[in-house]
Amino acid sequence: MPRLGIILHGVTGRMGYNQHLVRSILAIRDQSGITLKSGERLEIDPIIVGRNRDKMEQLAKRHNIGRWSTDLDSALADPNDQIFFDAGTTLMRAELIGRALDAGKHVYCEKPISDDLKIAFKLARKARASGLKHGVVQDKLFLPGLRKLALLKDSGFFGKILSVRAEFGYWVFEGDWGVPAQRPSWNYRKGDGGGIILDMLCHWRYVLDNLFGEVRAVSCLGATHIPNRVDEEGRTYDCDTDDAAYATFELEGGVIAQINSSWTVRVRRDDLVTFQVDGTHGSAVAGLTKCWTQHRVNTPKPVWNPDQPQTIDFYKTWDEVPDTQVFDNGFKAQWEMFLRHVAEDAPWPYGLEAGAKGVQLAELGLKSWAERRWLDVPALEF
Repeated sequence: MPRLGIILHGVTGRMGYNQHLVRSILAIRDQSGITLKSGERLEIDPIIVGRNRDKMEQLAKRHNIGRWSTDLDSALADPNDQIFFDAGTTLMRAELIGRALDAGKHVYCEKPISDDLKIAFKLARKARASGLKHGVVQDKLFLPGLRKLALLKDSGFFGKILSVRAEFGYWVFEGDWGVPAQRPSWNYRKGDGGGIILDMLCHWRYVLDNLFGEVRAVSCLGATHIPNRVDEEGRTYDCDTDDAAYATFELEGGVIAQINSSWTVRVRRDDLVTFQVDGTHGSAVAGLTKCWTQHRVNTPKPVWNPDQPQTIDFYKTWDEVPDTQVFDNGFKAQWEMFLRHVAEDAPWPYGLEAGAKGVQLAELGLKSWAERRWLDVPALEF
């Protein structure tokens, strides 16, 4: 049975632990690996690495993980482990990925891959020149709701796509009045790699590029709506980076996309993120898992009359797209793609180049906010 040893760094954090360790790597391990085209089962053998010995040991015992370490250099030096994965802090990521490439490891990582485009670009070129396999998590593309949007697009349902509107976010509690904050405090400190523009525009880049058209220009306005929050130790701190972003994008083919991202919004919509796609032949609205459509022949004809209550229940004029297949966890599905890419050179379109493009858009979004103007998004030549 072929085997891949995987070094997992940064899996004590919320996302790294829940989505990558428990719901992806351990789920794949517990299903006895994945089946390759040859019919063989590919076994995975993880080792978790972190600075805190107690955390590593407890995590390994809790999940029956046979290997753990606090020595990343030794882990990278072990030829029996072929893949390095990082879900740690943004500001450390590029350096860690560079070290892993130097050690001859295939690399897979969370995003953003850096907070600086020059560093991200250099890292992507280094990975490409190395001949090693490399990838960046693009989890939103694997959400059932967005996969249904992709199905609609590929079927020609929309006709010509005109526009995309998305709302993302929820209320992150300030931590000062009895309800603890549900996001770590570093998200609101620039020096720690925080800020919603850096965080979310990396996501919106790959969503827009892959589903609706390459991003050609951006106009972005950020805001720090809540200037003070309370951290994990109960101390009040100043928030010096953006907690909301209001962005408009011009896409290839003339499609216009508008995306609001906010940690200071209360949800009154179908899900924590919703995408509405309007086309000449039909429209669709998708959340994390569900998707609704309205074809042009089923579109109601409202009349503006502010003197009478609205007579149309607009929600009832949409039809839900049925589940015609079982959707696995999106992070796990992408992990399996990457593992097949490493093991048998299966197709893989999400290299570190995609990570650099995400950093590019975030950087331009911040610049657009600072300069209060539209900015073109030039093609990156790797």
